[in-house]
Amino acid sequence: LWAFVQPMVTILIYIFIFQFGFRVMDTPNGYPYALWLIAGIIPWFFFSEGIINATNCLMEYSYLVKKVVFKISVLPLVKILSALFVHLFFIAFAIFIYIIMGKTPIVQMAQLGYYTICAICLITAIAYFTCSIVPFFRDFGTIINILMQVGMWACPIMWDMSTFKMPAKVEFLLKLNPLYYVVQGYRDSFMDGIWFFERPKMTIYFWVVTLIIGVIGFTVFRRLRVHFSDVL
Repeated sequence: LWAFVQPMVTILIYIFIFQFGFRVMDTPNGYPYALWLIAGIIPWFFFSEGIINATNCLMEYSYLVKKVVFKISVLPLVKILSALFVHLFFIAFAIFIYIIMGKTPIVQMAQLGYYTICAICLITAIAYFTCSIVPFFRDFGTIINILMQVGMWACPIMWDMSTFKMPAKVEFLLKLNPLYYVVQGYRDSFMDGIWFFERPKMTIYFWVVTLIIGVIGFTVFRRLRVHFSDVL
C-alpha cells in the first residue's frame, strides 16, 4: 500500500508547489504542467525505487546469500520486478488523469512498453554493479540515495530544459544521462507524439551505454559473488 501512496502524495505535493505556488502553468508543448510532470516523474519513480531496492537486496536477504543452494543472482531482479508492478499501475493512473483532464490518448502511447523495457534494462545494468559493492562498502547505499536526489534535478524531471537558457555544453552533458532518453520517451509518448525511431541517435546512444554498463555490472557481480557470504 505504501508503495502506491508515497509516490502519489509526492506527485500531488510537486504539482501544488510548482503549479499553484510558483505559478508554472503551461509547458512549451501546450500541456498543463501537472500532466507534463506526471509523464516525467513516473519513469523516475520506477528508476529510483528499482535502483535503491536492488542496491540493498543482498543486505536485506543476507540469510539467502549464505545458502549455498540459492541462486543469489535473482535477488536484484526480484526487487526490480516488484517495482515494475507499481510502475504499471502508475502508467494506467497517468492515462486516467490525462483522460480526465481532456487530453485524448495518442497512438504513440503504444510505445510506453518499449520505454518500460528500456528502463528495466538500464536499472538492471546499474543494479548488478551497485548491489555488488554494498556488502564490501556499506555506506555505498547512502551514496546512491544522495545521487538519486541529485539525479532527479539533473535529469531533468521537475523543470523543462527548453525553457532555460543554459550553455550548450551544459545541456549536452545533461543529455548524456541515459535516463534522459527514457524520461523524454515517456513525454514523447504521452504528449509530443514522437516515435522512438524518430530519435535514432539518442536510441543508439542509449543502448550502447546501457550495454556497456551492463557488461561492467554483470562482470563485477560475477567476480565478487563468491565473497558475498564471507562479508555479510
